[in-house]
Amino acid sequence: MRAKLQQIKQELRTRMHGPVEATGKWLKRVVLGYYQYHAVPGNLQQLGRFRWRLARLWRYALRRRSQKSRVTWKEIGPVLDRWIPAPRTLHPYPNVRFDARIQGRSRMRYVASRIMWRPVGKPRGISEPAKLDAT
Repeated sequence: MRAKLQQIKQELRTRMHGPVEATGKWLKRVVLGYYQYHAVPGNLQQLGRFRWRLARLWRYALRRRSQKSRVTWKEIGPVLDRWIPAPRTLHPYPNVRFDARIQGRSRMRYVASRIMWRPVGKPRGISEPAKLDAT
């Protein structure tokens, strides 16, 4: 998390004087990508911490844009809510995720009596049709 926040901090320095909307769109894509990878059950507290630290970094960058204006949390709150989504669990628990069951017959050919059956049909590039062959 620290490495990603450092990368974002450096990029926010380069985007400091750009439009807030453009920076917000970029941040939203970055945050959603981070959530796609890290949003597993039990990790929401860390994702909330990531969002909070990201909000502090963006607020700091916005405050550094001018010597006159000071961006308060009241002013930046709606901007953060619009562009930085709240974390939520995107992936199920592993026992649900890896519980794959085959419904009906499998698409794969069965191995019957230690003989692998080849599919019936005409392979590409061969002029005569293939026949069922037990080898």
